[in-house]
Amino acid sequence: MSLSQTEPGRTRIGWIGTGVMGSSMCGHLLDAGYTATVYNRTREKAQTLLDKGADWADTPQSVAEASDVIFTIVGFPADVRSVILGDDGVLAGCEAGNVIVDMTTSQPSLAEEIAEVASARGVASVDAPVSGGDVGARNAALSIMVGGEQAAVDAVMPCFEKMGKTIVRQGRPGTGQHTKMVNQALIAAGMVGVCEALLYGYKAGLDLATVLESVGSGAAGSWTLNNLGPRIIDNNFDPGFFVEHFIKDMGIILEESRRMGIAVPGVALAHQLYLALQAQGHGRDGSHALVLALAAMSGIDWKNR
Repeated sequence: MSLSQTEPGRTRIGWIGTGVMGSSMCGHLLDAGYTATVYNRTREKAQTLLDKGADWADTPQSVAEASDVIFTIVGFPADVRSVILGDDGVLAGCEAGNVIVDMTTSQPSLAEEIAEVASARGVASVDAPVSGGDVGARNAALSIMVGGEQAAVDAVMPCFEKMGKTIVRQGRPGTGQHTKMVNQALIAAGMVGVCEALLYGYKAGLDLATVLESVGSGAAGSWTLNNLGPRIIDNNFDPGFFVEHFIKDMGIILEESRRMGIAVPGVALAHQLYLALQAQGHGRDGSHALVLALAAMSGIDWKNR
């Protein structure tokens, strides 16, 4: 399939999903000079982009009909299936030569299915989940993990470069999603460690901000510790990444691990801890709210400490 690189002023962009990350990501493309047609289940959440000059469409199909390259970043695999493969989904409005780029963290098998169905219609498909949260999205500093045919990836690379700093093609369709599962497994274990460490420091009577000065730049330092540790200390649990979405991701890891016949007890434990956190009413908080569930196990009221 011969595809031209995206170019501001020539390539028409479609964007579906204007949540915590999607709004910033699409905003960078608008700032770069691309025209965009957007759709979101709740129109009000797209208003910032509309104010920047984006056009509104009433369905994913209508987005595709007005676009050359269509980006999606929605919540769950079921949402991906609906907005891309549904009766009024993206594929229903695509023409041969269009490119679909799903940036949702979703099932590798679904990415493979979309690529197969799209290819049969002469449409290219790329799976490109991201890491970096709301901060990375705002700062155009995301890590973008890409699966798809080389020609399709090359075609949309100029757009990726407006949204991220680390952009790596992993291979065939689905490999971007598999790589994101590796990322999420690392984060799951890391988040438990960060929260338990801060609980320990608190109970030992340490000043946690001072503790971060010592450990944040050493061998124990991590993106999670240095970026979310201060939020945990300040009781700021605004979502850079929703708890309910992280639970979804860990469920995918566990499902894929069972299929491949490998044991991942650390992810399984983190999954259970996050289910407890969700049951306590924190499903729409940021993933770093895990400290609240762990603190409750030790009889600590973290927010009122």
